[in-house]
Amino acid sequence: MDERFLEAGVIVGTHGVRGEVRLNPWCDDVAFLSGFKTLHIAGRAYTLLSARPHKHLALLRLEGVDDVTAAQALRGQVVHIDRAEAALPEGRFFIRDLIGLTAVDCASKQPIGTLTDVWQQPAHDVYVVRDAEGREHLVPNVPAFVKEIDWPGKTIRMTLIEGM
Repeated sequence: MDERFLEAGVIVGTHGVRGEVRLNPWCDDVAFLSGFKTLHIAGRAYTLLSARPHKHLALLRLEGVDDVTAAQALRGQVVHIDRAEAALPEGRFFIRDLIGLTAVDCASKQPIGTLTDVWQQPAHDVYVVRDAEGREHLVPNVPAFVKEIDWPGKTIRMTLIEGM
């Protein structure tokens, strides 16, 4: 898939006999997914008829997937969303878009390193920043440490403390 599409989860099985699929979501919640009219699976667009939470998964009804055989054929497929349909609140970003940004120290204005990963933890995300020497700095995504994400400038301004 090209940059226009973002991974939203993987289909892990079926639910019932009427074609519902079980999706392991890779996004914040099922409510976010239900805001999309179309989901893209294996290069094909499917109209999303419904999405609802079920335990830690999402149950999806897709137009044209009307029985368990059609649903089973989608098992293991990654579901993509079109980023043009995604309306994120101000100050929110897709993790995929943050990876590769340059972390800059607020005080010295010097680069710290490159954001290489985001760990999603219950309390808050943790940004993994790798410096030029290959060391990893784990930075909690809280206002005390992450001051600003400058999307046009491709930088994240941070304040680090001893030991980070």
